[in-house]
Amino acid sequence: MYPDISLWLSIAFMIVGFAALAWSSDLFVVGSSALARAMGISPFVIGMVVIGFGTSAPELVVSMLSGFSGHANLSLGNAYGSCVFNTAIILGVAALIAPLAVKPSVSLVAGPGLAAISLFSLWLLRDGACGRVEAAALLATFAIVMPLYCWYDQWVKGAIGRKSPSAGLPASEEHAGLAKPVLQVLAGLVVLIGSAHILVWGAVDFAKALHVSDLLIGLTIVAVGTSLPELASAIASARRGEHEFVLGNIVGSNLFNMLAVVGLATVISPVTPENGGFSRYVLTRDLPLLTLLSLSITVFGVNWRSPRSPGAITRPKALVWLLVFVAYTALMFIQETHG
Repeated sequence: MYPDISLWLSIAFMIVGFAALAWSSDLFVVGSSALARAMGISPFVIGMVVIGFGTSAPELVVSMLSGFSGHANLSLGNAYGSCVFNTAIILGVAALIAPLAVKPSVSLVAGPGLAAISLFSLWLLRDGACGRVEAAALLATFAIVMPLYCWYDQWVKGAIGRKSPSAGLPASEEHAGLAKPVLQVLAGLVVLIGSAHILVWGAVDFAKALHVSDLLIGLTIVAVGTSLPELASAIASARRGEHEFVLGNIVGSNLFNMLAVVGLATVISPVTPENGGFSRYVLTRDLPLLTLLSLSITVFGVNWRSPRSPGAITRPKALVWLLVFVAYTALMFIQETHG
């Protein structure tokens, strides 16, 4: 799909692509959040749905374009690598800034739920292939789980009956300027698509120049680059003490990546044994680690003395996540370059 370019030009394409992705994602999220708040959506749902999905838009676009261009391992590496980065690095960094309060609906429901979805994905991909039937199963799971969890969280917190975020504002402020967030959403999406093309082009040619696999590039450079919006928003939220926003962002983003991103990418370009299948490391390394990281949200976040009360992810627990990611990255480089 993309013509070959030089090593230095591919690096320049990736740098420009990263910067444009971060900027356009931020613009898209700001506009989407403004529209969502005008509709009276609760902060956690904004973090989980609007911000979680918005900051995962780069993963979606990059994975879909990778599928179109026949680079399935880049699609999978981008999606699963972003989930690992989200949990180990983004939550870890946020908890280092300020210990995160974790409500039971996250520690006892979202954590095990993400682990179950990881195991479900492992089972679907066990033969090293993902056709349109498996992709449809992922998308159907997303269509059921996402609204169900949003409803459950709102039911637990009584968010539906809470005061609208825009309540109390002057009528002129409440109804003025809807054109601006709409333009922000549209502009963000346009730049997002263009920058994703540039990023995929540079990443694929960078992999060719260094003689390493698409999966390695997807799991590292592309996964980290497309996760930068989540990292920036998590750091800002942790500084403001908005713990639900941080956790909602990561839970929503991981659900979106594992189910919608992988599902849409493989619907576009099914992967079968005839066209090479998936890398075995997706099944033996990436998804098992993602399952354990998801379960660690429960282990680290639950209040073991009183499970119905909020727990806390403290700095020592955050450091464990960061060390795990360092070990994972080292193992990945060894396996992908020497395996």
